[in-house]
Amino acid sequence: MKKLLTMLFCCAAISVGAQQSNARDVKMDRFIDDLMSKMTLEEKIGQLNLPGAGDITTGQAKSSDIATKIKQGQVGGLFNIKGVDKIRDVQRVAVEESRMKIPMIFGMDVIHGYETVFPIPLGLAATWDMKAIEQSARIAAIEASADGIFWTFSPMVDISRDPRWGRVSEGSGEDPFLGGAIAKAMVRGYQGDNTYSDNTHIMACVKHYALYGAGEAGRDYNTVDMSRIRMMNEYMYPYKAAVEAGVGSVMASFNEVDGVPATANKWLMTDVLRTQWGFNGFVVTDFTGISEMIEHGIGDLQEVSARALKAGIDMDMVAEGFTGTIAKSLKEGKVSQADIDQACRRILEAKYKLGLFKDPYKYMDSKRAKKEIYTDANRAVARKIASESFVLLKNEGNVLPLKKTR
Repeated sequence: MKKLLTMLFCCAAISVGAQQSNARDVKMDRFIDDLMSKMTLEEKIGQLNLPGAGDITTGQAKSSDIATKIKQGQVGGLFNIKGVDKIRDVQRVAVEESRMKIPMIFGMDVIHGYETVFPIPLGLAATWDMKAIEQSARIAAIEASADGIFWTFSPMVDISRDPRWGRVSEGSGEDPFLGGAIAKAMVRGYQGDNTYSDNTHIMACVKHYALYGAGEAGRDYNTVDMSRIRMMNEYMYPYKAAVEAGVGSVMASFNEVDGVPATANKWLMTDVLRTQWGFNGFVVTDFTGISEMIEHGIGDLQEVSARALKAGIDMDMVAEGFTGTIAKSLKEGKVSQADIDQACRRILEAKYKLGLFKDPYKYMDSKRAKKEIYTDANRAVARKIASESFVLLKNEGNVLPLKKTR
């Protein structure tokens, strides 16, 4: 029975993958082929680099040489920078002062609203109202894009059944069917019909792939060790649902799966995500996800960076393992030129789909920021959705407040 279920899952996944991966944009392919033919090795690797912009409250300190790296083509995008004017200034450096003039992508954790705050994801899940959840993501996308941000690290769809895990509130609970429905609703809210035809839809990033909420003893970053049948039936569906909805990017998780960190797990990142499910976007690490693997005993920065790239990781958040070591690994035969080109292409494709090559400043209209963020209408929607998420208890017999004598 277990073999039959697994076969059914895989066959369905391969069918989905075949449908999604066959739809190639010939015009996009030609554009990117031409662009990449002119790029140096260092510029290709630079597209895979995602440093923080400096507005980070935890982790790595502010980088003072970020502008220099952008000019040298060593940065593919930035996160944790907000405000149209700030983002426009940084984008200008990329498209006017770098050799290839490739625009950058700007992302942020827009988790449950941007300036207009909606209930936490677990609260949104309590509504069981997919239209309301999609609307919350739509408003978040409108507000974030009005402030220059067009890539969100959301939705988080990790299934968790251990209340000790500290990030339960960021997900949609313990039920994979509900989690999958919410994943699809949020991707639709952020991305619309996935054409990014206007400047109010942004790219979503489903996270954390995979099994992040299943760490042993509820400890963050911990080992995950479970059967494939439980994995597929209870934990993997929400990620797959996001892929089916056309999510543009995926974030790798910190935990191990089958003894291998997800960030270096080829079975997860390539065999399942791309070959079976047909995902054709790009994969980004979590914050320092590559260098974190050193503590797992996988190897030094060069070794873990090469393993991540070979596994199917396309973008390195903060660790700078790709920019620091991949050229050396190429010389030593630990990675191939095809590995680098494939990852670079996926980043460039995302930028093409977002319309950044036509207009690098597409999401930088200062007029929008003044009239579309934290509006009365948006707050009214948030208040209504919040009211639907409440669970009310009747205080029969005046049980509350508890009396000291009882």
